[in-house]
Amino acid sequence: MSELFKYDDEREAASAAKVRALEALLIEKGVLGSDSVDTVLGHFETVAGPFNGARIVARAWVDPEFKQFLIEDTPKAIATMDLPQGMDGAEGEHMAAVANGDGVHNLIICTLCSCYPWPVLGLPPYWYKDPVFRARGVREPRAVLREFGVPVAADTEVKVWDSSAQIRWFVVPERPAGTDGMSETALAALVTPEAMMGVALVPSPSSTSLAAG
Repeated sequence: MSELFKYDDEREAASAAKVRALEALLIEKGVLGSDSVDTVLGHFETVAGPFNGARIVARAWVDPEFKQFLIEDTPKAIATMDLPQGMDGAEGEHMAAVANGDGVHNLIICTLCSCYPWPVLGLPPYWYKDPVFRARGVREPRAVLREFGVPVAADTEVKVWDSSAQIRWFVVPERPAGTDGMSETALAALVTPEAMMGVALVPSPSSTSLAAG
């Protein structure tokens, strides 16, 4: 991965420190209550986050009819699952799914700002908002994917989907090899937000075990 998109511990740490300082100041000035902060954090820990998207993807992997329904009418398909309330609330309006498969790979960007389907992917990473990523994602998606460690074959079509306030896209990545017989819960544990953005592939359980070892 290029330095532009490489995970940056120092930058993340600095951002986290600024957030904590701002939070403390707002609480001190009475603008924000500590209970409000806890409510927001709790929302993203239990209601809106990539754990929802992972469950949706896992269901699509094991149920072809659901997968087709998800692609044709994403909100209605999601509504059939036992997921937290508010999946179509703030930042989740008009969500739509696209699926990777033979001969096609999908990439999600937002050329205008950072529109993102928070209910299924959580909060967007800092690089998703980067103007360079947004511009290059449109102009040279294959190069961007290569830098993320996702080389795309020459005969594979790369489709770039531009999220906006009117429609917020996410990807159903391909099911990895070596997952036959796995439960939906186990499959969901393999799915990452990056895979649902199209900038990563879902690793097989064997490769995950090797990396952990």
